[in-house]
Formats: sequence, C-alpha cells, structure tokens
Amino acid sequence: MNKPALFTVRKNELCPKCGAEIVIRSGKHGPFLGCMHYPQCDYSRPLKSQSDGHVVKILEGQSCPVCSNDLVLRQGRYGMFISCSHYPECPHTEVIDRPDETAIACPQCETGHLVQRRSRFGKTFHSCNRYPSCQFAINAQPIEGECAFCHFPLLIEKKTAQGMKQFCASKICGKPVASGTESD
Repeated sequence: MNKPALFTVRKNELCPKCGAEIVIRSGKHGPFLGCMHYPQCDYSRPLKSQSDGHVVKILEGQSCPVCSNDLVLRQGRYGMFISCSHYPECPHTEVIDRPDETAIACPQCETGHLVQRRSRFGKTFHSCNRYPSCQFAINAQPIEGECAFCHFPLLIEKKTAQGMKQFCASKICGKPVASGTESD
C-alpha cells in the first residue's frame, strides 16, 4: 500500500534518482522529504538541514588558524561554538563554554577528576574528564567526603523537603549522610 504524501514541495524539486517530484512524507520520526514514486524509488532526505550548526555571526578580524578563512559563531546541538566559515570542510572548532573543572577526584577510575558538563537538553551533570575511558557521571552536585556506611569516596548534595542534604554518591548505597552527629 502506498502512503499518500502530506503535500508537495512548492519548488517542484525533482528526485535525483528517478526525476519524479519530491514530496513531504510523514514517518515514525516525523516529516521528511521523499520521492513521489515510493516504494519504487527509495530516495529520501531530512526535511531540515542536518548540518552541525548554523551561522549566527561572522567574527570580523579573526581568522582560522588552519586555513586563514574567517571564523564564525555557530549554534549547534550542544550550544554555541566557534568554527571556520568553511566548516565542516575545515575541521577547526573552538568550544565557548569550557567545562567547569573541580578538584574532586573521580571515585571510579581514581586518576581523573570531575568536571561540570551540560547535556544537549540543558541539564547540568558532573562526569570524569577522562571520558570515554571512564564513564562515571552523576546528576547532583558532588561534595568531597566519604560515606560512613559503605566508605564510597564521594558524596552528593540534594535538595529535599527538609532542605539541602548530603547522600552517598554510590548508586548501590545512596544513604543519607548525617552532618554533625550520626545516629542509627
């Protein structure tokens, strides 16, 4: 059974495979562009451009250290970054928001240290700076200390109904750590 197209593209763009008209179709991941003669011709491409970052501003007076073209400010899937105006042909990129480093050692690999990072959804988390070799990550604020129950070398701080409390950062333990006097 041939699914009907949502609507045709106004530019009357032609399929590079068979020459038929390109139409907007709907799939399980949303709308996309596809050939009108589907399923005989399987040409398709994303509706939106999948390039890694659109240009926000040209940085005048700054040139790429690799190819000497202008540098530009781009908006990508993980936030703003600086790149060559000929990106991705020229691979030069610069990160604007560098991760905030902490002096807290990674409890898993014991050689790296925790850095604050931001997910593509804008959430803040802390992970080992040796990623992908070490994949330790936590979603709460890390605090130096040791769990009194399991002796895990890291604590986290969470907001509860009673205020800010400290907990063991181990996913296995996770017990609250009493500040000051301990009681069982």
